[in-house]
Amino acid sequence: MDETSDEPPTSAVLLDNCHFSQVVFNDVEKFYVPGGDVTCYYTLTQNIAPRGKDWVGIFRVGWKTTREYYTFMWAPLPADIPGGTSIQQQIQFKAYYLPKDDEYYQFCYVDQDGVVRGASVPFQFRAETEDDILVVTTQGEVEELELQNKNLRQENEELKATCAGLQKQNVDLQEELKRTQELQNGLESLRSNAEMLELEVNSLKKENNHLKELDDCRAAELRQLKEQIQKVTSEKENLETRLKTALDHVDQLQSQVLNYEKEVADLSQLERDKTEQLESLKGENRELRAARTQEREPVGYEICPVLGAVVDLFADLPNNCLPSQNQTHGLTKELEEQKRLCRILQAEKKEADEANQKLREENDGLLRHLSQAPEVSSTSVASQAPAPVPAPEAGGLLFGNPYCGEITWHSASLRKCPLCDDVFPEDIETSQYEAHVQSHLLECPLCSETFEKSNKQVFDDHVFCHNLE
Repeated sequence: MDETSDEPPTSAVLLDNCHFSQVVFNDVEKFYVPGGDVTCYYTLTQNIAPRGKDWVGIFRVGWKTTREYYTFMWAPLPADIPGGTSIQQQIQFKAYYLPKDDEYYQFCYVDQDGVVRGASVPFQFRAETEDDILVVTTQGEVEELELQNKNLRQENEELKATCAGLQKQNVDLQEELKRTQELQNGLESLRSNAEMLELEVNSLKKENNHLKELDDCRAAELRQLKEQIQKVTSEKENLETRLKTALDHVDQLQSQVLNYEKEVADLSQLERDKTEQLESLKGENRELRAARTQEREPVGYEICPVLGAVVDLFADLPNNCLPSQNQTHGLTKELEEQKRLCRILQAEKKEADEANQKLREENDGLLRHLSQAPEVSSTSVASQAPAPVPAPEAGGLLFGNPYCGEITWHSASLRKCPLCDDVFPEDIETSQYEAHVQSHLLECPLCSETFEKSNKQVFDDHVFCHNLE
């Protein structure tokens, strides 16, 4: 083998594509003695341009490609390359790297593209014998050699045909290899896509699990909100009950106040009558005093005791009316206290309604958030807040002020909502009352059937049945 570690450039080019006449080997012996160095002489013709990676190899006769070399040496570049002339070159092969058998070999000049540019006649590595000096053949041997040569030519033709077929098969195999590589590249691409899809599926699974956990958390929060709504609703009902009780008590107190006021009016009228009678008696008394100077003294003494008794009677009259007025003043204070308690209850009820409304808004926000989450079905549970009883204005009372102007009394006639038990005054407009009742209902867009908002699941199932039809 060669002394250097570099491998020479070779190729799978067959013999038919080689140009053996561009390099001519000179003084090639029929055999070389084993154990000695071999010098190869060759001529570079004008048809070849030597390059740095050209090499000369020893090939066994019958080789097919340049990869089948036994040993090689790098071809030296000529010092001066004149144009259009031939150049004599030589290479020495060391004995250590030469073949040890007696097979036939030949020199071949191979360029750096792996193409054979010249080949020598065959030779052997063996010792010299007397048979090699002179060979005498007979006519029969000549004919036999010619027949062998003919057979070899025929075999050569067959080998050429076989070589052409192999070349065609090689082209077909290369095309098939190319298609196989394309299929393999497509398979790798599909595998890469499959891995990416698998990663995406895993990511979607994790996201789905996260959404399920969020849905569970939202459901727990929704249950807590429902419990809070129920608690607030219960407190609201208690406040409404207390308010109704306070209103009933106020009605009773106002009824008592009216009775006492009627008695006070009667007593005031009686006092005015007595005052008028007193003024009349005083006028008569003055007339009597004027006439006393003209009459006798005993007559005056008889009239004065009567007049004193009348004056004493009217002097005691305010004292007789005083207990009734004190009782009226106490009832008035009690009525004011009840009205103040009523206003406090109404303020508490208003705060409870505001807290209830805030909880309902948070519930609606959670339901909207749950409805937007993918692959998560959320049941919307919403209840309409009942309309509160309108509170009286700051400057007035629900049943009128009995102490300002003419005393009037109107019995409160109320309307009651059949769904939420809220009460409304008699003077509320019918459209407002109907709108409040309608706010508790859900109407089917297909058959116009109505459902209560508290039964929203039944309403959703009803609409879904229409969709199935």
